[in-house]
Amino acid sequence: MRFGFDEDQIEIQRTASGLLEARSTLEQVRIHADEGGDDRALWTELCELGWPGIAVSEQYGGQGYGSVELAILLEQAGRTMTSVPLFSTAAAALAIESAGSDEQRDRWLPGLASGETTAAVGTAGNGRAEIVAGRVDASVAVLFDDEGGARLIDLADALVEPTATIDPTRSYLAIQGPGDDLPGDTDAALDRARVALAAELTGVASRATELTVAYVKDRKQFGTPIGAYQAVSHRCASMFLAVESSRSVTYHAAWAADAAPDRLSEAAAVAHTVVIDASREATCSAIQAHGGIGFTWEADPHWFYKRAQIGAYLLGGTTEARAQLADLVSERLDDQND
Repeated sequence: MRFGFDEDQIEIQRTASGLLEARSTLEQVRIHADEGGDDRALWTELCELGWPGIAVSEQYGGQGYGSVELAILLEQAGRTMTSVPLFSTAAAALAIESAGSDEQRDRWLPGLASGETTAAVGTAGNGRAEIVAGRVDASVAVLFDDEGGARLIDLADALVEPTATIDPTRSYLAIQGPGDDLPGDTDAALDRARVALAAELTGVASRATELTVAYVKDRKQFGTPIGAYQAVSHRCASMFLAVESSRSVTYHAAWAADAAPDRLSEAAAVAHTVVIDASREATCSAIQAHGGIGFTWEADPHWFYKRAQIGAYLLGGTTEARAQLADLVSERLDDQND
């Protein structure tokens, strides 16, 4: 059994890391957050590289890779807080390809794979979604509901309003309108979208941890780096553990989506639960370790904290995922007792 990336995946990670660290610095993120818009030039560049369609089948114009390769890209995008609709577009494409009808796939996937069409994704209740990740000019939305279903909405026929959240590094929408059900396995579609979100939040937590470790090594109190104090070093160790746990469960779930779909439900629920809790813990600790400046607009840690907070609710909270795990364990015990 292979536990590491293959050569293609290593190259994808290397390319993504180098490109985004150069083109999506925190200074650039701050500029786009202040202006309230996405990085359109960077999105065009990523589309030329085929990133939106990396996990879309070649028959629809994608690159034909899988969830692992998409997770690699999204982790790097989370690390750099990149202001592009990569997560929402890729997650919607995953849902449409795995649970959509032939007509829905033919209509939407080619545009999503090329990036010419962008998408929104989130959850809805009573026919309205209050916080959905996506640009205001998105063409289509995939909205999951509490009953296990999912709707595909042509946003030309819907009421779409930009929504301000605590996270200004990404565009969010409120959506209300008619849509068509995704007729396939919407539970699996949601699982795949949650794995994509887990990958992004793993990157968010990872970069927040790295910034914090660098800060506590440099910041001195009474002539001693604050990282030398036991309470601070223990906090950093806990952040590192949270990140490594997140990465492990995320890539296991991404592997399951590609290679063992019968194990995806369990793996995605674990990833969703672990990563949401870990990303919130790590980014909160980053704020605390930076002290009074941690939440000021001029500092960087608050960007990661805010992304983690909103990410925790985009595709349902951990309560639903824990209930999903409990049901799976109950079913397994029943099978063993029969």
